[in-house]
Amino acid sequence: MSDRSQKLRRVHATSLSRPRRAVAAVAVVAAALAVVGTLPAAAESHGSRDVVSKRLERLVTEDRFPAALVATVDRDGRTRNYTAGVGDLRTGAKVPVDGQVRAGSNTKTFTATVVLQLVGEGKVALDSPIERYLPNLVRGEGIDGNNITVRQILQHTSGLPNYTDSMLEAVLGKDRHRYYQPRDLLDTALAHKSEFAPGARWSYSNTNYIVAGLLIEKVTGRPLAEQITQRVIDRIGLRHTYFPGVGDEHIREAHPQGYHAAKPGAPLENVTELDPSWGWAAGQLISTPSDLNRFFSALIGGELLQPSELAQMRTTVEIPDGPVTGVGGQYGLGLASTPLSCGGVMWGHGGDTPGYHTVPGVTDDGRAATIVVTANMAPTPTGYTDADAVLDTALCKK
Repeated sequence: MSDRSQKLRRVHATSLSRPRRAVAAVAVVAAALAVVGTLPAAAESHGSRDVVSKRLERLVTEDRFPAALVATVDRDGRTRNYTAGVGDLRTGAKVPVDGQVRAGSNTKTFTATVVLQLVGEGKVALDSPIERYLPNLVRGEGIDGNNITVRQILQHTSGLPNYTDSMLEAVLGKDRHRYYQPRDLLDTALAHKSEFAPGARWSYSNTNYIVAGLLIEKVTGRPLAEQITQRVIDRIGLRHTYFPGVGDEHIREAHPQGYHAAKPGAPLENVTELDPSWGWAAGQLISTPSDLNRFFSALIGGELLQPSELAQMRTTVEIPDGPVTGVGGQYGLGLASTPLSCGGVMWGHGGDTPGYHTVPGVTDDGRAATIVVTANMAPTPTGYTDADAVLDTALCKK
């Protein structure tokens, strides 16, 4: 694995981390790559082509993603939806406009929002140790919940090892349809030693958000899915976003198929149906590009958090080695910022999960864009960089 891939594995805003070793080769969807070579040109729901549709077309013709979807909102509130490629490599079906996808680690921002709502209600203190809320739970070699704060959990500065590093291969293979309890995920992480002392540095770990989900359940006495639904999804009217229930392996509404490859250029396997419980509070949500635009715009616009809690969420630390595709250059509390070529920054998160790479971005003046490509391992080495660059194009175009 290249140095760049190693870096992305750790900090790629994903509900899965890149594996420490290559995943074993998977079965090929019949004639998949041949179909990719003949994907249709980009289209968008309002007719005329523009720079965004042209960039989207390149993602399927040059970067060889099966499909790409984009939803945008301009400063005046006008929305546009774009699609490119095919929604199903086997049938050649069209890409559904604004289709549902597995949103991956964008789930983290929903989870962080609920935690910060609890902070605003006086039920959680950001700088209190996680031990206060989850006694005797966060313990392991070099790991003591007395020394890890809630803020460090949300900020990825806790030093907790990343549970997906040791289970991704199984999730994509023999355990693809296995149901995981949240404690299973935490126990997988705590079998490994701490990566560093709490607060010493930043390192992306999905384990942090399993802990955050358990914190929500302990403080509220209610299931995480219910809390995210009531406090976020229903509150701002996200009609196509939901937290899959136990055993729900399907995507409910119109959606493009999602694909996985063991490495760039390897054969693609359809992985649309799987048990998403292994992502839980770190990456289980299903959503659409438009709903993600609405969520991040509402969040940045102050509709979900009080000003003091939103300010805490937007207080960032630098990501080592500079901006990373799908994450940005600065990370707050479940929220990241990325510089734009036209000045200023976009706020969002991003997520990789089997089958889908999804990155939203919104600005303080009301612009928004979300891009999805239907492979969580880019078919070409530049695929993710090119996909994420479409966001900059969408947010900066005149």
